[in-house]
Amino acid sequence: MDLSLLKTFLAVHRSGSLTAAARQVGRSQSTVTAQIRTLEEQMGQQLFLRMPRGVVPTSVADELAAEAGPHVDALATIAERGVAGRTTPFTKPMHLAGPAELMSTRVLAALAPLVHDGLRLRVTLGLTDELLAGLPDGRFDLVISTHRPRGKAIASVPLTDEEFVLVAAPRLAALVDGGQLMREGPVALRELPLISYAEDRPIIRRYWRTVFGTRPTSSPAVVVPDLRGVLTATVAGAGLTVLPRYLCAKELASGALVPLLEPEIPPINTLYLAYRVGTENAPSIAAIRARLLMQAPSW
Repeated sequence: MDLSLLKTFLAVHRSGSLTAAARQVGRSQSTVTAQIRTLEEQMGQQLFLRMPRGVVPTSVADELAAEAGPHVDALATIAERGVAGRTTPFTKPMHLAGPAELMSTRVLAALAPLVHDGLRLRVTLGLTDELLAGLPDGRFDLVISTHRPRGKAIASVPLTDEEFVLVAAPRLAALVDGGQLMREGPVALRELPLISYAEDRPIIRRYWRTVFGTRPTSSPAVVVPDLRGVLTATVAGAGLTVLPRYLCAKELASGALVPLLEPEIPPINTLYLAYRVGTENAPSIAAIRARLLMQAPSW
């Protein structure tokens, strides 16, 4: 059985799409379709059901993927590693994607030493769901996700927990009655403007639900689609907000921002490092993954 047929088969099985598989293996969709038909003819069994949107594997395909997948992945790893004695695991540019704030303030600094080892990095910034959609078809090699990815084509490992903190500049913080805030919750904040990175206040909403057991009722006074902009506006005294602690750690340490509340169990969100199934042992993926997992606890 032709190894290239198995490689294409696995790409289709994991992505659930002939189009996505074609991009992943670097072939045209017609070639991928022909390869799947050839493999079905060789086996004498149907591997996929063609649907209006993508393909669905048969039980035969699931069994073949389970048996052949680890071996094809291992051969791909050997091919990427190449001849013995290669000094760098990075044979091509690596495409990494994730949220702008974390990538800019933590991830790029963590990966800097690997650049001296030969890493060529191409970074895309954006929203998690949009970035994860580009992972199965090969647009990205790794995605830092703000929630646990789903789907059989994507694997992931927990990277770190981001802690959320309710903050304001000292001048505004002085207007908040800390005792009332502890007793009555967000009622004590009703006169202060809210700053959010989206109109629906996702981080603020999570904090309110976890700490106060309610939903925010005030519309944001300022909406900035970048948490670094939210940080700047908050330091300037435009209002209060909820930020990941890693992003405002310097401002908290310097006194430019003040935590309005220190709950016993602060709200957290787990970040994940996502990659295509079968690529986790590729030398380049493994090197970046190991570096990020080592550095993330200090964020």
